[in-house]
Amino acid sequence: MAPVQANISMSLDGFVTGPDINTHPGLGRGGEVLHDWIWADDAAKAMAWNLFDPAGAVVTSRKVYEDTNGWGETGFYGMPVFVVTHRAEAPIAKGDTTFTFVTEGVEAAVAQARRAAGERTVHVMGGASIIQQGLNAGVIDELHLHVAPVILGDGTSLFAHVGGPIALERIETVDSERAVHLRYRVVT
Repeated sequence: MAPVQANISMSLDGFVTGPDINTHPGLGRGGEVLHDWIWADDAAKAMAWNLFDPAGAVVTSRKVYEDTNGWGETGFYGMPVFVVTHRAEAPIAKGDTTFTFVTEGVEAAVAQARRAAGERTVHVMGGASIIQQGLNAGVIDELHLHVAPVILGDGTSLFAHVGGPIALERIETVDSERAVHLRYRVVT
């Protein structure tokens, strides 16, 4: 079975958004810098492509879905997306993407995504709460962190609510102009 990979950008001090997330939608005050790496150079572009090329499904949060407006009219690269939410809703199709709203929690969303992905990987794309829940439930196989060269000092901490310890094995480290990309296998 293909791995479930959590994939998120973060600051050097572990924040995946800046502060004031409620008054600065998306990535909070100053948080936009966390995604500057995506198109910064050829290494980063290759990293972004290599992350999503093998993917067959995505798990995300209601907040990320709403903040991205469901990734616009075309959805998310034609992949099925499973949105963890407390609010039941009928599936929504955008382009070749179907958004399925899962109210039974991250474990149920990952199980549905695995079935939909077949032999392809499943990406858990945040926010922090969904990744924390996935790590705590033991359903994440790999952790892909894109560490931006910034200290935000405040915001949403990626690991604030992770029960630990969780042992990791480093798989890969890639430097790009605007981030260091760390890939770990979860071993416990």
